[in-house]
Parts: sequence; structure tokens; C-alpha cells
Amino acid sequence: MQVCLACALALGASAPAYAAYPDKPIKLIIPYPPGGATDVIGRIVALKLGEELNQQIVVDNRGGAGGNIGAEAAARSAPDGYTLLMGALTSHATIVTLEKGKLRYNLVKDFAPVMVVGSVPLVVVVNPQLPVKTLKELIAYGQANPDKLNFASSGPGAPQRLGGEIIRKDANIRMQHVAYKGSGPAMTDLVGGQVNMMVETVPAALQFIQAGKLRALAVTMPQRISMLPDVPSAPEAGMPSLDVASTFGVLAPAGTPEPIVTRLNEALAKLVQSPEVKELLLKQGVYAAPPTTPAQSAERISAEVARWEKLIHEANIKAEE
Repeated sequence: MQVCLACALALGASAPAYAAYPDKPIKLIIPYPPGGATDVIGRIVALKLGEELNQQIVVDNRGGAGGNIGAEAAARSAPDGYTLLMGALTSHATIVTLEKGKLRYNLVKDFAPVMVVGSVPLVVVVNPQLPVKTLKELIAYGQANPDKLNFASSGPGAPQRLGGEIIRKDANIRMQHVAYKGSGPAMTDLVGGQVNMMVETVPAALQFIQAGKLRALAVTMPQRISMLPDVPSAPEAGMPSLDVASTFGVLAPAGTPEPIVTRLNEALAKLVQSPEVKELLLKQGVYAAPPTTPAQSAERISAEVARWEKLIHEANIKAEE
């Protein structure tokens, strides 16, 4: 009886701390400078999550080292629910392999995933002077003309690079990769004809597609998307393996109490189902993700790490490229 009473008292003592969460402002670390996709998405999440939790969420931009500085800071923070990370999950997942042995945090072990909140789809685009109008024609052209195709990307671990490598590997095409320091310069050269193909995020490519300066062959999603309704999905275009997006999610430091992670997860689930938030994200080219549990989110991140590790090794992608 005394043991049960002690247990009840202990539970009673701990319950108010979780019940009161959050009772002070929460910091959301964005591991990139202001203005980029992660920052824009993070600020929408910070505003609307703050309203849902009835507490201020302060954005803390900590750019540098490809997102590693901010991610490490979040991983080393107190696991109390008052420091979170707005993660660019696809990029973080590739860095695990590209920067192996150099990272001072572990994406899988040092975080408690809260929820995947959204993704930015990519689209295969070519310069209109290239004599192809479909993905199948692009593959046929590449196979018939070894080394005549090249593809641009914005960095070794970027989803753009991964998409290009999937096409090169699965279609067995000999084509040259051309590395750029960012999507802007890559798109400029693609439109100008210095390179002839790229797998780029839809928001970055959309204006060029609409202006007829680039030709869209397929979106890298299992189904068509509202921003490019006339462009076939990758499976429709004949390459179901071309399933890659720039994915974003909220992570807490490992060891954050389960009731707090659950509270955050439930709040985020409301957001990603809210028509207002869906519209705000879509204006930035982001499709809100279906709600997932923390466990499901963790499984997805682990699967991303494993998938991209395999591709990086097969394509011999190096961090310094």
C-alpha cells in the first residue's frame, strides 16, 4: 500500500510539469540562413504552432556547414521540449553518409522525431532545344547518344543531385554531372543551354516552365501535383523509382519526455490538416504531409538515411564535389 501511494505521489508530482507544457517560449532552430526553403517553412510552422500551443515560438537561424551547425546545436540542447529543430530531412539524411566520421551528432540517435510536416516535389526539366518531349524519349536519347547528355545540380547531397543520379543509374545512361553552388546558377545555365537537363524543385523551375524556357518531362512523385497538373508523374512517365522530394520535419533532442513529444505531434497534426496552413505552405511550393506518429516519422528518417547511403555509394558521390 505504501509502495502504491509512493508511486501515485511520484506520478502526481511529474504530471503537472507535462500538463503545463509549454509554459515559456520555445526556440525553433532553423539550420540555414533566412530566405531559403527551410527558413520559409520553419517560419510558417513557428507562427501556427505557436498559436496552437498558445506560446511564442522564437526562430533561431543558425546557418553554416550545410545545416550541420544548427542541427548539432539542437541535438546538444536540453531535452525539455523548449528547443526544436526545423530539419531539411532529405539533406540531413544524405549528410549522414557524405560527412561520415566528421559529424558531431547522429541524426538517428540524437533526435526524437516529432513529425514530417511537408515536402517540395521536384521536376525533370530540359532545355527546349534538346529533341525530347517525354522522359522515355530522354532516356532513349541518352542511351543512343552516350556522353551527350549532362545534368546540373546544386550540391552533392541535394535532392536535385539524387534525382539526376537515379535517372543515370536506373536508365543506364552515360551522362556528365555538372556541379553548381546553388540552384540559381544551375538554372541560369540550363535556360542558356550550357547544360541540357536538371531535376529541380518545382518552385524554382515553375516560372521557366510556364514561360516556355524549360520543358517539363515528369514530376518526381508517385502522383501528379496541382502546380503542374499536365506533367506526368514519374510512374506514369515510366520510372517509378524516380521518387524524390525535399522533405522537412520537426525534431526534438533525444530524451525529450514522451508526453511532450506527443503534445507537439498532436499540435502539428492539426496544422498539417488545416486548410489555412496547407494553403500557406502550398504558396511556397510545399505540400503538407499526412499526419504521422513520432514512431512513423523516425522510421521514415531511418529509411531515408539507408536509401541515400546506398545511392551515394553506388554513384560514388563525394562531399567535396
